[in-house]
Amino acid sequence: MRNILLPLAAAAVLAGCGAPPEPEQAAIPAAVRSTAAEHAHDAPEPSPAVVPEPRVPVLAREVAYGEAERSNLEGFLAMPADAAEPLPGLIVIHEWWGLNDNIKAMTRRLAGEGYVALAVDLYGGGLAVTPEEAQALMAAVVNDPDKARANLKQAYEYLEKYAFAPRIASIGWCLGGGWSLETARLFPNQLDAMVMYYGQFVNDAEVLRPLEMPVLGLFGGRDKSLPTPDVIAFRGKLNELGKNAKILIYPDADHAFANPSGGNYNAKAADDAWQETLKFLAEHLKVPPQGR
Repeated sequence: MRNILLPLAAAAVLAGCGAPPEPEQAAIPAAVRSTAAEHAHDAPEPSPAVVPEPRVPVLAREVAYGEAERSNLEGFLAMPADAAEPLPGLIVIHEWWGLNDNIKAMTRRLAGEGYVALAVDLYGGGLAVTPEEAQALMAAVVNDPDKARANLKQAYEYLEKYAFAPRIASIGWCLGGGWSLETARLFPNQLDAMVMYYGQFVNDAEVLRPLEMPVLGLFGGRDKSLPTPDVIAFRGKLNELGKNAKILIYPDADHAFANPSGGNYNAKAADDAWQETLKFLAEHLKVPPQGR
């Protein structure tokens, strides 16, 4: 436990950030524009829903988990307060608004289930409060994927080397859902499980074939950015390749249905998806997998 807490004690608090630059429309990838359309009238403001407190007390701090070109990578680390031995690790990847209070609350909640959870920051401290700001930040990530890949590689190494996590999974929402899949591609033989909430995916067999970890995908049937026929095709391709994959579609849910700080929150779908997530993570992270 001491080795895990040392990076926490030396962590720097995340700094604020000004408004992001607005990219040219032509520089905005189609996937970003489709996501923006789903959030056109949305904002990261609290809804009547309240994110439950962690099931057990947790310790949580901002932490430096790696290095970027000009500064440290600053994220948010949480774990059970009474942890006495290394725990399974989670790479938590924020949605298109950035590493905001909602993602930190979800990270604390995941930690309360018996994990050391590291929420990464793909925006370098940037936070969006309008769809326009979020679109600019997301476009910057999509247009420079190698920077995001280097970020996620360092997050994996942090959990492996400093938290001594015996097993590691990735989980993300929206933008983070697609990058959870990308994390699986970065560590096709090492990542122990992958969860993606309504994130961009590919149906290319050559891209998906190397993945060896179990996959859980959670999508909304009313999500126009990820049409149900495409999600069904994604599920079919994973099944065709013999992958251990569970892809769920909630018919009455929209994009970002699990975000209690957004306008598309769907409590019924979010609660069911959360239970599916906990069951999936416990099965593949808390019980040593056979043959791996």
